[in-house]
Amino acid sequence: MPNPRALLVIVAGLVGAANAGEVRYARPRLLMEPSQLAKPGVAGQFVILDARKQEAHAEEHLPNALWVDHDTWETAFDSGKDVGGWSKRIGQLGIGDGAKVVVYDDVSNRNAARIWWILRYFGLDDVRLLNGGWKAWKSAGLATSAEKVPPPEPVEFSASPRKKRLVVKAQVLSSLADQRLQIVDARSEDEHCGIDLKESARGGAIPGAKHIEWSDLIDPSTDRFKSPQELKRIFDRAGIDLDRPVASHCHSGGRASVMAFGLELMGAKDPRNYYRGWSEWGNRDDTPIVAPEKE
Repeated sequence: MPNPRALLVIVAGLVGAANAGEVRYARPRLLMEPSQLAKPGVAGQFVILDARKQEAHAEEHLPNALWVDHDTWETAFDSGKDVGGWSKRIGQLGIGDGAKVVVYDDVSNRNAARIWWILRYFGLDDVRLLNGGWKAWKSAGLATSAEKVPPPEPVEFSASPRKKRLVVKAQVLSSLADQRLQIVDARSEDEHCGIDLKESARGGAIPGAKHIEWSDLIDPSTDRFKSPQELKRIFDRAGIDLDRPVASHCHSGGRASVMAFGLELMGAKDPRNYYRGWSEWGNRDDTPIVAPEKE
């Protein structure tokens, strides 16, 4: 007759082995689930930012969500050097040092991720994306409001740039020889292959850049980030080593912010954003370009 204790040891070992091979998000707290935010007392702990169009926000929004002007943030960031201006801009949203923030949109996280990245760049630690954004919130039948949210009382915010999160052209150029910095191109395949120039003088790709379109990280039916197993397969297939420095780029920083979020979610440390991206690289004469064949 089998020894019951021996059987328990065998079963425990099998369970342990299975768990050891389980893939999980390395930083799950970057995501806020709608059901979690809707729990009593939770939303009041966060500043909730709505990164959708102003008209959409005025029609309906999450209770107490503040509208954030994504388009202004996109152009105002530039090189991130206006520390005083950003201290004021962020503080006017009632976001002080140490505040906790949740951001959402209705464009598959593209706008929300940019807001997330800028807040993280300027030193805020606890910034999360609402997983699935507006689509997930509405699909869950959770409460919304059409009431105008009064402007918050401005507070002091001391912007402290985390410069390791940003990459500039000179750094990308210097890394081309030794490939110390992995580059992920988050644009469409047509942009990567030089077919769609997107208002740039030249089309193509940065030499050595890995191509992962930003939308590949998102489940199109739910706007939620794909499972950790799927994200791992995507990064592995592209040859991305999460233990090495990595920077993403697109045309002007938004899609690259989704990629940076996905990389950090899966464990990359301080993934960087070449914020000016192809809007700069594709309009210079001193930047090398290749034109990969479309698959």
